Amino acid sequence: MKIHIKNGRLIDPASNTDKALDLFIGAGRIVGVGSAPAGFEANSVLDASGCIVCPGLVDLAARLREPGFEYRATLESEMAAAAAGGVTRLACPPDTDPVLDEPGLVEMLTHRARLPEFAHVHPVGALTTQLEGKALTEMVELSEAGCVAFGQANRAIVDTQVLLRAMMYAATFDFPVWLQAQDPFLAKKGVAHDGEVAARLGLAGIPVAAETIALATILHLARETGARVHVTRVSSAAGVDMIVAARAAGIGVTCDVAIHHLHLCEVDIGFFNAHARLDPPLRSVRDRDALRAGLASGAIDALCSDHTPVDDDGKQMPFDEAEVGATGLELLLPLTLKWAREMKLPLTTALARVTSDPARILGVKAGSLAVGAAADICVFDPVAEYAVTRESLRSQGKNTPFLGVEFPGRVRYTLIDGHLAFDGTLAW
Repeated sequence: MKIHIKNGRLIDPASNTDKALDLFIGAGRIVGVGSAPAGFEANSVLDASGCIVCPGLVDLAARLREPGFEYRATLESEMAAAAAGGVTRLACPPDTDPVLDEPGLVEMLTHRARLPEFAHVHPVGALTTQLEGKALTEMVELSEAGCVAFGQANRAIVDTQVLLRAMMYAATFDFPVWLQAQDPFLAKKGVAHDGEVAARLGLAGIPVAAETIALATILHLARETGARVHVTRVSSAAGVDMIVAARAAGIGVTCDVAIHHLHLCEVDIGFFNAHARLDPPLRSVRDRDALRAGLASGAIDALCSDHTPVDDDGKQMPFDEAEVGATGLELLLPLTLKWAREMKLPLTTALARVTSDPARILGVKAGSLAVGAAADICVFDPVAEYAVTRESLRSQGKNTPFLGVEFPGRVRYTLIDGHLAFDGTLAW
């Protein structure tokens, strides 16, 4: 299939390109930018008038809920959500059921995700067996099965000797280690940020120290072992400062932030809104503002959706009993655009945080519109409104604190390996 995308504004953060250029696709790859190669005859022409053409979004944290949690979501429903959100590659955390600690499970997941309309799935393997923090997994075999990194999802390794051995082993093979910084004892029974709102509502708090103490351990062990560490979903101003200081000291560490933490804070819990129960918790206004500024400056490397579909029963509970998480695949683009507009950032910078920057962290050749690159492309209208409703969300999880809100930034087309995976014009 040969496709010509015409009349669009092409933004490619990887090459710092932002200009009106046509794009030409053949055999699943980009074969021409600006002008067609000799003899090119398109089978299909996509009109991108008034739209931005950019690399497909790369999401560093999207729970697909398979295997084991199909009552919350299915691979088909979440891949439809990814395509509708312009997401063409995603990393899947290992906290499935069973846990992604066996090569056969990883191979099964990646095999099921190979349909043309499905985003590329990059599993993150379990760092320890059953995520119990006791015995190391066979990382080499998991890597050969398709894992791009190793982590614990949101489960901490309490025994620091195990964490040290895990990071030493990973460093031997240059495997990336992805860790959430949260001390399980300081966070024990906590459900919200330890601040005024939690105190007023009578909710058990999780202090910022839960992040900084765990982060200090991670950074010290990274320095000792030389492991490539990625800190997932940093949530506090103090955490960002520590990562910046660690880099200045020569520690190789990257980090990301979840999209909800850029726009929401502890106040948005309101009167026990379970959709705002997240992990890590929504923190103070100061923390939120520091995360926004850190992402803009590059102190925070990438933005992720932290997509966690939850069924209605899991959210229709008292706040402290409700399941954590929010759906985010379809909101990653509009919320990124909202942040960029409010921070007065150029789109090349904003889109880099959800395309080329996370692709670099994943270690995959993606997030680029260069000739020869895979034709993973998002075409979106930056002005058209996207209304967040239960009906508009293709994800099986309707759990989001943004229900009823409209955002500019509507996906018109999503292409995966040159295959038209989503055509938003059919719904306009």
